[in-house]
Amino acid sequence: MANNLYYNERTQKHSFFSVKEKAWHSLGTIIEAYPTTAEALQFAGLNYTVEKRPLFTLDNVNFDLLNALADGIEPAVPVPNYYANVRTDTEEVLGVVGKDYQIVQNIEAFSF
Repeated sequence: MANNLYYNERTQKHSFFSVKEKAWHSLGTIIEAYPTTAEALQFAGLNYTVEKRPLFTLDNVNFDLLNALADGIEPAVPVPNYYANVRTDTEEVLGVVGKDYQIVQNIEAFSF
């Protein structure tokens, strides 16, 4: 059965933690005491930020792709009203969102 846990190739850890008890999948970090919010985010692998960045696509019609890349020019066309949500620690694109989407950082989501 799939565990559906994010595995970070860089840290070689799954984004999961539990207090005192091992989960059915036996993955993640087991800790002895209940953590603070900041500690929980660290143990769960969620201590990163996300940026909403402009989205672009290649312009294969108006540029000679091979010559442009050889000259260091990236033939990009902005995609209006769409953005990529990107993890700042790994540069991984998490998804594409519209112009009105507002990011809620993990630290904000768990500060209650």
